[in-house]
Amino acid sequence: MPGTRDKILAAALEIADERGLAAVSMRSVGERVGMSAMALYPHVSNKEALLDGVVDLLLAEQIPVVERLPADTDWWTRLEALAHGVRDLAARHPSAFSLLLARPSVTADALRATDAVYQALLDAGVPAAEVGRVERLVSTFVLGYAASEVNGRFSKGTLSPRARRAQLEEEDIPAHYGLADHLDRPIDWSAEFRADLRDLRLLVETIAARNRR
Repeated sequence: MPGTRDKILAAALEIADERGLAAVSMRSVGERVGMSAMALYPHVSNKEALLDGVVDLLLAEQIPVVERLPADTDWWTRLEALAHGVRDLAARHPSAFSLLLARPSVTADALRATDAVYQALLDAGVPAAEVGRVERLVSTFVLGYAASEVNGRFSKGTLSPRARRAQLEEEDIPAHYGLADHLDRPIDWSAEFRADLRDLRLLVETIAARNRR
């Protein structure tokens, strides 16, 4: 059975899912679990620790993504599975997901999730001295894409691409007008994400190849 701290963190994630991250507070979480805000402190020392715990819950959902793969799974299949897992995670928890872009990986499950990426990059042949940098590159792309998708950056907004262009003359934004036939097409975001991951793989392989020269 989950302990008190687990119940507190689960309540915080539920509140974020239902009402947004701004609604998460020691008081609102206490009300959800039937405790006073002060009674939470032996389990989570402050709101920062509470949010770190929510990050831990989110990343804990990623651990099975790798664990259920066969032991001999190649490095790219592991990284690709993690990337799709992150995108799915953003869809399940769009409000809380932003924490992954704003907080360092300090909890146990956060370290395990990062370690899975480190190991995949090492298995790809990325030099040990470059693994930290390449992990940040890969993670920043995947997290940024997923966050952009669920938070509306990729949405049409109030104006179509054609209407946006019409605000300026062609001489002001020549590339937009030159690309009009392409920019006006509907986008399959899942297909684009898969294509981006293929390009990301080429980048990782290029970095690894430099080490073999």
